[in-house]
This record gives sequence, structure tokens and C-alpha cells, in this order.
Amino acid sequence: MAKKGAIIGSGLGGLSAAIRLAHLGYQIDLFESNFDAGGKANQFIIDDFRFDLGPSLLTMPFVIKDLFADVDENLEEFLTLRKLDVICKYLYSDGTTINIYPDREKTANEIAKKTFDSKKSVIKYLKYCEKIYDLTAELFLFKDFSDPKTFLNLKALKTLMQVYKIDPFRTMHEANSNFFNDPKTVQLFDRYATYNGSNPYKAPATLNIIQHVEIGLGGYIPEGGIYSISKALYNLALKKGVNFHFDSKVEKILTDNNSVKGISVNGKDLKYDFVLSNADVNKTYKEQLKEKKLKSAEKYSKLNPSSSALVFYWGVKIEENDLEIHNILFSENYQKEFLQLFEEKICPDNPTIYIYISSKYNRSDAPTGYENWYVMINAPYIDGQNWDDEIKRAKENILNKIKSILGIDLNNKIVTEKILSPLEIESITGSEKGSLYGISSNSRNAAFSRQTNKSKELDHLYFCGGSAHPGGGIPLVILSGKIASESIIKSEILSTDK
Repeated sequence: MAKKGAIIGSGLGGLSAAIRLAHLGYQIDLFESNFDAGGKANQFIIDDFRFDLGPSLLTMPFVIKDLFADVDENLEEFLTLRKLDVICKYLYSDGTTINIYPDREKTANEIAKKTFDSKKSVIKYLKYCEKIYDLTAELFLFKDFSDPKTFLNLKALKTLMQVYKIDPFRTMHEANSNFFNDPKTVQLFDRYATYNGSNPYKAPATLNIIQHVEIGLGGYIPEGGIYSISKALYNLALKKGVNFHFDSKVEKILTDNNSVKGISVNGKDLKYDFVLSNADVNKTYKEQLKEKKLKSAEKYSKLNPSSSALVFYWGVKIEENDLEIHNILFSENYQKEFLQLFEEKICPDNPTIYIYISSKYNRSDAPTGYENWYVMINAPYIDGQNWDDEIKRAKENILNKIKSILGIDLNNKIVTEKILSPLEIESITGSEKGSLYGISSNSRNAAFSRQTNKSKELDHLYFCGGSAHPGGGIPLVILSGKIASESIIKSEILSTDK
């Protein structure tokens, strides 16, 4: 008889694991509290404007290609990806504009032309970022931290012997300031800390790996927007025989001593051989496992969450403009911005603004003569703020900055609006305190603090997703599902043979 597994949550991590397991013959039931699959990588449509809910940029597309190839399917039959010519346009308050390209030489030329830093210094820096990737990716992104064998091979030993080369003892800002003289260049590369909800003034310089992932490996957009990835994985999961149960909130993970036996859904107890939680780790411990006094739960609850986001989805009536699909309007005082985010826990007075306009590629995302502006600022995680006041203040600051830097007055151009605050992020996605990436990476040992994909305290319990190893972001959560599924295959087969 096939082994039966329950997966809690249909985010990209849960879908990734479900596909792999079902392909191998496991009987998989996937339970989702919402009415459709995708988690944070969902979409919504209002007044003929389509918006991606959360993630907006795809990197490391080989991770998705590998998923399809591993289950004997062709990605191109489910999803069309386009490599961006310009990854992001950066705009500063003094009028400086810098485009970042998926090309080391082109990016270095652009920065050298627009700042006081040389092409040589940019090339040297990007090679340094690539070196961090080469030394860490196999160990920190692709392997299971709960398996001691991960650290007992030549590649792992090579990384550990060259730990100084992955730069864990400086902060990102310290490292970037050492490479560059121009504050604009430093700020540009400091921003990559926000890709996992962290503070460049505290996060280890090892996170400069992210720059290589984007510039060295390229940024992509799917035809139909990021939601197309969720749709493709959902359709693939259906093809592989995964059973979906929507509008089905898992109330409890059933245990017997230190072993998981199943789940409780809508008041019914269901038996399973194993359970994989794609839900937020803290929420899993506090809600589905609240009766268990686990050391992991106590430890994890003490870790600081990553930052959250405040997003304004605006349908905008607008003339031609020279914005790209991805755009950044920089804060004039970056250090103060992160102080307000992580210490004062308020939305910044002078925020860095991210503007994502998918209709510049997918024209059907907005009516003719209009654009769909996804306007986001970093926001603190939930900690007693008055979010009505925060939203009102943030919107005013955003509109003023857009008018100042872009010369566009949006006050009479916004025809439809939807707002996503940390409160909605928590209620819709289940993310603890509205955190986007689980715990923050504002410490040297953050990578080792994340929840392992296999529970160390409960047999037959596994984790995947943005709050588990290896972290948040589209490719990493898909990898998280892969690592969790590999752990399940290994462990559950062993238990069958006993």
C-alpha cells in the first residue's frame, strides 16, 4: 500500500514537495485554508486590472526547470519565461538613474558612468559575490541541514575551510562600503538585504550572494505574471494525482508521544504516515502543535521576524513613461529607514519605494491607456502599531516621493486601489506577525537558526516554505519543498523496511 502524506498549505514549497512525492507513488492530500493554490504567489483582479499578490521577480529559473525535468515533464508546456533586459531601474532624489542588467560588464559600465566608482571596482565586487555563491550554494541552499552527512563531504569541508571568503564577520554595509566610494553604489547593493527581509547594517555580508543570483544568473518574468508559476505547479500537481482540499484549515497535527499520526480538519481526525507543513513555522507550533511543549517551538518563538511590507495596488490612468517593469525610488537616508523599520517599528518617513508594473510586459494586465502599479515599501512586522495611521502616513509620503522623483502627480490618476498591510499578510497567508520571510537574517548564525526540513523532535513531521530552510523567495521555497521531499523519501522508506 502506498504511503499516505498530508501537506498543510499550497504555497510554492508545498506544491513542489507534493509534485515530487506524488510522482514517486506517494498518496498526497494537500490541505489549503484559502480557496486556491499559490500562497503568497497568488493574484487578484479588480476593475480589469490584474495584480500579482506578492513576489514579482523570478531568479534561478533552473530550479523550476529541474522540478519539471525530475518528474518527466517539460516546463515549456506549462509556463513561458522571459529573461529581463533590464532587471531594475534605480532612481535617486538628485535625478541619477541607474539600470541594472543581467550582465556583469553592462552593469559595471552603467554604474561607472553614473557614479564615482570605477568599472574595475564593480567587476571585482561582482566576482566576490559570485565566489560567495560558488562556496555556499551547494551547502546552504541545496542541502538538508538536518542531515549530518550534509557537512561530511569534500565540498562542504572546502567551504568550511574557506569560511572567511564567504564574509560572515562583516555586515553587508561594511563590506559594500569597503568596495565602493560612492554612497549611491553602496546603497544600491545594500538594498539586496531586503530580498529576505533583513537590515544591511546588521545582516552578514554573506548575503551578498543575492547580487550574483540576480545579476549573474538573471532576472525573469513569466508570461501571465508570477501567478503563472503557481498555476503551472498546481496543474502539474493535478496531473501527478495530488488531491487538493481547499477551504480546509488544519486545526491540529495529531501525535502519539513523539510521533505524528495525522491531522484534524474541520473537526475530523485523519490518519497519515507523515505530515509536511508548508505553513509558517511559528504558526504551526502555536496552532497545530500548541498542546506539545517542544524545545523547537520555544526557540523559534524567540527569534526576530523579518520585515513585512505595505503594498498599494493602484490602477493608474497614465501617459507613456520611461519606467521599467521593476523600479526603485531610493530613500535619502537609508540608515534611518532601517532604524525606523527594525528599532522604532514604524513605516519609514522617507521610504524606499518599489514599483512593479507587470502591464509593461503583459499588456492584458491593465486596460488600454492604463497601467497596474504595484507600489510597495518595506514595513515593520506587527508589533502593536496603529495600521490605519501608518497606512495614511505612508501613502502621503509615497505620493510625494513619486511626484518629486518621477514628476508624476498620481492624486488624480489612481482609478482603483487595494491595500495590503502586514495585518492582511498575516490573515491571508498565515505569516506570523506579517513577516514575509520567517525570521530575519540580522545575525551571523541566521542560516543555522531556520527550521530544519525534518523535525528533530517529532517523527514523521517535516517543514518547507519561506520560514523553513533554506529561506524565502520563489526559488528557495521550491528548493525547500525539494529538500523536504527528499527527506521524506529517505526517512519514510526506512521506516517501511523495519
